[in-house]
Amino acid sequence: MDTTTPSLALHPFTVEDAERLLSGEVDPHDGWAGGYSFTDEPELLREFVRAVRMSGDPAPFGPYLVRLPDEGAAIGGVNLFGPLSDDGEIEFAFGLVPAARGRGLAEIVVGEALALVRANGGLVATAEAEIANLPARRVLERVGMGERSRTSESITYAIRF
Repeated sequence: MDTTTPSLALHPFTVEDAERLLSGEVDPHDGWAGGYSFTDEPELLREFVRAVRMSGDPAPFGPYLVRLPDEGAAIGGVNLFGPLSDDGEIEFAFGLVPAARGRGLAEIVVGEALALVRANGGLVATAEAEIANLPARRVLERVGMGERSRTSESITYAIRF
């Protein structure tokens, strides 16, 4: 089921979607704005199917496509790497195509992802951002996430619900 806001929708990406794309059956809604789509990265699709077969469907966690209202092409994605750990923690990652950046949409995407985690029993959410990726770091900070740890290349942010 889609999670919708006035600005965007998060559409769950399913095993059926992945298997359909891997078989070569592509729907117009599979494309991303700017031409990118999951069909360009079959290894991600195979890994998702493999993970589900090994560990079960992580729904309501897992990958989501981000779309603008009334538009078919995805403008990005968010992946909640579920299921939750035994202590209620989950990691997530997000990204938007370049044409969708700079409009405040990433903050909405991350906020909705965190709301989904919280509504489904998550106690802690984490995300990693490269130190050089200042826009992603600022988004994570604006939604209330704080630095948990850092390496020479990246910072891990966390929020406790």
